[in-house]
Amino acid sequence: MVRSLLPLTAVFALALACKDPSKDAAQAVTEAPKTAEAVKAGGEVLAFNNQTSKVSFVGSKVTGSHNGSFNTFDGRVTLVDGKIEASTVRVDIDMKSVDTDTAKLTGHLKSADFFDVEKYPKASFVSTRIAPAQDGTHTVTGNLELHGVTKSVTFPAKIVVTNEAVTTSAEFAIDRTQWGINYTGMADNLIRKDVVLKLSITAPRNKG
Repeated sequence: MVRSLLPLTAVFALALACKDPSKDAAQAVTEAPKTAEAVKAGGEVLAFNNQTSKVSFVGSKVTGSHNGSFNTFDGRVTLVDGKIEASTVRVDIDMKSVDTDTAKLTGHLKSADFFDVEKYPKASFVSTRIAPAQDGTHTVTGNLELHGVTKSVTFPAKIVVTNEAVTTSAEFAIDRTQWGINYTGMADNLIRKDVVLKLSITAPRNKG
């Protein structure tokens, strides 16, 4: 009886390991680069607080998933009239600062198979439109330059503007092959195309 259950147990364990994390995240819309909508000149330039902000990701393959992040990045919100819809966001990421839960994977991501950080040391995102959504959140559109390719991406985000700060949280999936990152992995352990990006951003306001 015990022996007969072993194959079922193995199948069940494999099914759990195979769960695709991108299925639980919103799928970003990817298009050709867009031109930014006109915004008013001026505004408050708010730098990200890198101690309380995080840019992270989850990648997966047939047998499981890995968590990663970028330890070095600069970002700013140009807040116009206190309204995020009239404002812009920019983020510049040091691709060499990529870090994951496995040292071997971190090294592999830096190689030409993936990010090729020696050739493409920086990634950037510049918003072109921020629009309110019906559920009280926002829809953010911007140009993402990664691996030498620029694409427009549109994704949902929760953005809150207070007297103290602008805070943003978002979780969405992109297809890495749209940016020319095409490494597939082993034939029996394929790496999924979709990668989940997670943003948790705080940009303090200097009201003094």
